[in-house]
Formats: sequence, C-alpha cells, structure tokens
Amino acid sequence: MAMVALVAIVGAVGVTVAGQAMAAPEVTVDRTGRPAAARAMWVWDTSDPQAVVSLATARGIGQLYAAVPPHVDSSPKLAELQELVALADAAGLRVDALGGDPGWVDNPTWVVTNWLQPTLATGLFTGVHVDIEPYTTSAWTKNRKAVVKKYLATLDLLGTAAAATPIEADIPFWFDEIAANGSTLDREIIRRTDAVTVMAYRNRADGPDGTIALAAAEVTAGGQLGRPVRIGQETNFLGTDPTEVKQTFYGMTLAQMNTQLALVEDAFSGSSAFAGLAIHDSLGYAAITG
Repeated sequence: MAMVALVAIVGAVGVTVAGQAMAAPEVTVDRTGRPAAARAMWVWDTSDPQAVVSLATARGIGQLYAAVPPHVDSSPKLAELQELVALADAAGLRVDALGGDPGWVDNPTWVVTNWLQPTLATGLFTGVHVDIEPYTTSAWTKNRKAVVKKYLATLDLLGTAAAATPIEADIPFWFDEIAANGSTLDREIIRRTDAVTVMAYRNRADGPDGTIALAAAEVTAGGQLGRPVRIGQETNFLGTDPTEVKQTFYGMTLAQMNTQLALVEDAFSGSSAFAGLAIHDSLGYAAITG
C-alpha cells in the first residue's frame, strides 16, 4: 500500500493587530512518506511524551508505535498523543498508531468505526500498527481454524478501510507452523499487510533457540513476498520461570542487550526483507541501563 498525506494541524498562534486579536496561519506538518526507521519501539504508556522521545533519541530509536485508544477524538489521551507527535516531529521520529485486542476478530466493523477511523482522522500518524494476538483466547484452542479465518478477515477489512495508509502487524515467530489457506499463517498475514514485526523474544541471538533461528522463517517469507520484516525484542519482566526469563532482556545490562542486538542485525544484514529491530516497550527499555 502506498503512503498518502496525513496532514495534522499542530496549532495556530494568536497575534494582536491594532488592538484586535487575529489568528495566525495554521502551522501544518506533512508526514507523507516518512520512512520506516532501523529501530522502533512500542509505546503503550503515552503519559510522559518527553520521556519517551528523550529515550528514543538517546538510544537510536527512529520510529514509535504509540498506543491509541478507541474514540481517541473524545479521549483524554488525545492531548498526550498530540504532544508526543509534536515532540517526535521536532526530533525527526516517525509515529505509527498502535492498537489491538484479541476481541477485534469478533467485530472488525466496530474496530473500523470506533478505532481506525477516529485514529486516522487525527492526522497524527504515518501508519497503523496492530497487535491483535487472537491466540491468547480460549477460542484459539477450541476452534483455531475459525479464529484464523476471522483474524485474516479482520486484517482484510482494516486494510480496505485504511485505504492508502500503511498497516503493519505483530506476529509471533511460530506462525510459520500454523496452516492457513493452503499456506502458513505468517505468510497470509504478510500478504495482507505492508510489513510485520515478528516477536522473536529471546535474550540470546545465537543457537537453535535464539532470536536469529526463531525469526529466520519470517524474514525469508518477507523476502519472497516483498514485504519488510522487523524483529521484536522484549525488555519487561515476564516472570521467574526459565521459559519466561529467556524471553526478555530484563535484568541484563544495556551493554549486554546491545551485544545481542548487534548479532541479530549482522545475521540478517544481507536480507532485502530485514527492516531492523523493535523494542518492547518504552518503560521496560528505559529501566535497562549500564
């Protein structure tokens, strides 16, 4: 899908001429075609826009996935998002609208009316980034085939409704093992979107259970289908079980994390599909130092 202009009114400054208040010309920002960055970051908590942008600029993050609630036009979060995007504009960062819920697959028309359309109407965002995760529901276990069908139909409807606005989706690394439409679910999602971020959450890059091995199938699929693939990494506390510990850089130093990220980047540097890394999320990442 091609980019279109998303022009947002940042604000207008009032001036006084001959004792009479006059409105200055509206200041606009054209975010058309703002390119994807080599590193992105999920921002679920938008309550401190300055902290988010400061973190991003300090650590080489060029793209933000900023959480947007339904009915954002009437939400108190709108002011936070306007401030975040204004600061991001000044810092040269791209901001995409982040949203998603497993229940979306049961009523995608509601999603279009109550989330997508109000979000795009703000003019704040370059693209849309969805994190739906229908596999977290009991329905996935009971009737996975039906859920997969609804999931893909949801992406189809969102893509149609978004028109030329680019849409990206988060997918787990194991979607290459799920059959769908005579293919695999990862490939069916890649076909329906402009890009994907594969959640290959491991705190080691190498080895049979490392990030590189887990993300390889999706990067290959992206190359074959002509779509960019970003690789997601986790920083939040997930639990104390060894399976949970290995999925996150929580408890490690920033230097240790950067060493592993560099190995991932190097492993996929020759792939035309590899679009960089995405860090989950701003709060967890900010807590990693040293």
